[in-house]
Amino acid sequence: MKIKRLERMRESQRAYHRCCRWVMKDGLFMPHSYEETSPGALSWWDDVGFILGERRVIVWWKHPRMSYKDEIQDRAWSEAGEPPQEGELFSDSTPNYKQIGRSRKRITSYTTSPPQEELRQYYDNLDAVTKNLQRDGIDFDVHASWRRERLSWATGVALVAPLEVRNEKELKAVADLARCLLRGETSLDREFPDYCYGRNHWLTDYSDIEKA
Repeated sequence: MKIKRLERMRESQRAYHRCCRWVMKDGLFMPHSYEETSPGALSWWDDVGFILGERRVIVWWKHPRMSYKDEIQDRAWSEAGEPPQEGELFSDSTPNYKQIGRSRKRITSYTTSPPQEELRQYYDNLDAVTKNLQRDGIDFDVHASWRRERLSWATGVALVAPLEVRNEKELKAVADLARCLLRGETSLDREFPDYCYGRNHWLTDYSDIEKA
């Protein structure tokens, strides 16, 4: 039995693809360039698109180290606490006016004073906390995962997988994996059995980052 809502969405995706063509190379939509990416660089995230069943698929890929880094940043913000309130940040701002009549004017922008000492100290502390967590690592594990999302214009795939993407050939591997997952031809357990990115992986990667 067909679900009308899903059928309408599929037709919307096909119609969008017919009207708004992607600029593609070798069957892939590749929004980023790799001209300045070194062969041994660590990968973090990328996007790639392809066509499946006359509909677009957009893949939002992240390496597990990116998910780990995101968690470090979240914990740093949590440890640093709340930043100064917005009202405090702009309390010393001066409005700039534009004349719109003989006796009328309106505010077009604000000129703010240099950042307050409290704000500078807050971000200095946040930076220090982040660097400490990056240097020491955290107790956090990242497994390969993927999630399918139905959009009005495409099928979205959020993919976390331990691949390296430094050129178009390696990006194609991401697209091929996503295509096989959507078709049910493979699984992440099959592709990356017992994979888990944790503190030891991060410390090794962070050492390479510091050397770069």
